[in-house]
Amino acid sequence: MPTTRTQADLDADFVLRWIGALDALVTTHEDRLTELDAAIGDADHGANMTRGMHAALEDLSSAPPAGVAEGCRRVGMALIASIGGASGPLYGTVFVSLADALPDGATCSSTELVAGLRESLRGVARLGAAVVGDKTMVDAIAPAVAAAEERIAHDIDLAGALTAAAVAADEGAAGTVPMRARKGRASYLGPRSEGHQDPGATSTALLFHALATAVRG
Repeated sequence: MPTTRTQADLDADFVLRWIGALDALVTTHEDRLTELDAAIGDADHGANMTRGMHAALEDLSSAPPAGVAEGCRRVGMALIASIGGASGPLYGTVFVSLADALPDGATCSSTELVAGLRESLRGVARLGAAVVGDKTMVDAIAPAVAAAEERIAHDIDLAGALTAAAVAADEGAAGTVPMRARKGRASYLGPRSEGHQDPGATSTALLFHALATAVRG
């Protein structure tokens, strides 16, 4: 039997937990992200993501946001300002699109959060002109959002839904290995991009693991 989804609203502390968890994960996996990016990119994704998450966490810690939407928007703007290359606007769009979809005020519900993640996917796909199969972060976000939506629709609690989303994101990232890149710098490598896991999809999976951790409290 599925568990009943909790009706407790998420508040600004949830955003702080999410970014704190993501900052820790990105820092731990910085070398791995750099290694992946060295194969098909500029070898700076690990350092860029670490710098961006440090900046976002510092911003939130300096003046706690009034609510979830405000917190997500500030994270997005901090990432845009601090992450170099294409990753800054793309990761910024994840959070700004989520913020735009959430209600104003102090809290949001589980269903509102998951619906907002769908808007994050749409925003990133639109900005990068990418679809599933292009060997980008979309290959991790799309299955993660679908997994969360499916479980929320069947009254699985948010922690369970987001844990499933993180697993789906991992699988999506691993699925980029045989793909030939069709977007971004890696696309210039043509067939040489095959056989390498996309670094953006990999860091996106970390985002969903951190999200699940934040919801579990």
